[in-house]
Amino acid sequence: MIGVDLIGQIRRAYFEQRRPIKEIVRLLSVSRATVRKVVRGQETEFKYERSVQPAPKLGEWIDVLTGILDAEAKLPRRDRRSTQRLFEELRGRGYDGAHDSVHRFVKAWRNERARVPAQAFVPMSFAPGEAYQFDWSHETITLQGLPVTIKAAHMKLSHSRMPFVRAYFRETQELVFDAHDKAFAFYGGVCRRGIYDNMKTAVEAIFVGKARQYNRRFLQMCSHHLIEPVACTPASGWEKGQVENQVGNLRDQLFRPKPRVKSLTELNAWLEDQCVAYAKRTRHPEFKDQSIWEVFEAERVSLMDLRGPFDGFVEKAVRASTTCLIMADHNRYSIDARAAGRMVLVRSHAERIVVLFNDEIVANHPRHFRRDQTIYDPWHYLPVLLKKPGALRNGAPFKNWDLPPGLGQVRAKLAHHADGDRQFVKVLGAVPEHGLAAVEAACAEALQAGLAAGDVILAILARQRQPIPPPSISTPDALRLKIEPVADCSRYDSIRRVA
Repeated sequence: MIGVDLIGQIRRAYFEQRRPIKEIVRLLSVSRATVRKVVRGQETEFKYERSVQPAPKLGEWIDVLTGILDAEAKLPRRDRRSTQRLFEELRGRGYDGAHDSVHRFVKAWRNERARVPAQAFVPMSFAPGEAYQFDWSHETITLQGLPVTIKAAHMKLSHSRMPFVRAYFRETQELVFDAHDKAFAFYGGVCRRGIYDNMKTAVEAIFVGKARQYNRRFLQMCSHHLIEPVACTPASGWEKGQVENQVGNLRDQLFRPKPRVKSLTELNAWLEDQCVAYAKRTRHPEFKDQSIWEVFEAERVSLMDLRGPFDGFVEKAVRASTTCLIMADHNRYSIDARAAGRMVLVRSHAERIVVLFNDEIVANHPRHFRRDQTIYDPWHYLPVLLKKPGALRNGAPFKNWDLPPGLGQVRAKLAHHADGDRQFVKVLGAVPEHGLAAVEAACAEALQAGLAAGDVILAILARQRQPIPPPSISTPDALRLKIEPVADCSRYDSIRRVA
């Protein structure tokens, strides 16, 4: 195959210098056929492509490689191995051919089975403060020494490209609300439009075109922040391509290698710092002379003002069990005994579980994200305990009860008495009336006197509630008697003698 420089020499010698073909062959040391091919056509470059690429070394390994590719085709794209890794695996099995053969075969195999053809797209442009894009991704971290899959909420301002990432254990609706609150607080303002895919936590029904039936609570959140929600066309991720690209880019920046943290609170603080650092060191794709952070600083004045966090809870009516437990998010939480066996409202917040009965809060627990857990508040069972004091010893809510120091010492001392449980339940029964602080002070006073008994502690509480005696009244001079009576019993003796 001759190069373009030799083709140029042949063409100049024939057309410009008017040399015959025989002389050109002798001067440039090429064949007659080559000279004729050049001068008879207008091509300035000749390419050779093999119709069939021989692969003698790979031939016996094609079935093995095809089996590997079939298995990996079912995996997400990010989990599929590169041709270099596939080549290394074949080498480990005994393949002694070249990497190029493996690369050509894998490329042809994947191109042949590609389902989505190449498409053309229109570049998008957004005004400052006009819109943001929201999406979720699944990432893997090392939490307290163990690998854990988390859900990462991604938000990106469409004009400045300012990213925000926050990690959660779920991607439920109340966590969508919390992610928006945290993102808007991070940005210091709110955009006028939000661009989403058709996630179930936001969209209940998809109609023709852009018409959607949004979830009622999701619309409440948008109304609170004055956002106009916009849902993408199904399977059209390019309509929110900025945040789609952010998922891939920031995965390499933030989650490879896996972050090692002790809690999600620590991880989220680190993620915010990394988003700021990324924005400060990365050039804006449109404004080449500015960083993303500089464009974001200019965009801030165009954002709408914050209106405070949205009370983003998901409410569900459930029936409490007779053991004062309700089911929420695959866990059981205790409630006040007065709501046992009744219908209650369970409100799932991002970090808490709140239970209402007749519009009154009967439970307020920190939320747990591990499944099949039972979370007790022993004070919920106090009315039941007053009627059944024997349950104190083996009742599940009362094991490992984290009591104040004074109450804990009294319980330990009364445990050796025959009626110790009954006495201690009497002390606990005084908490609703007197308050925990007053009962704890009475326990400390009784322990200091060496009298750790239920009746003694109740007597101290009763004494503390006795009214203060009124101060003595001093008699003014105007009311004093001129002759004050004198207590003298001797006059009774004179009467006795007369008798």
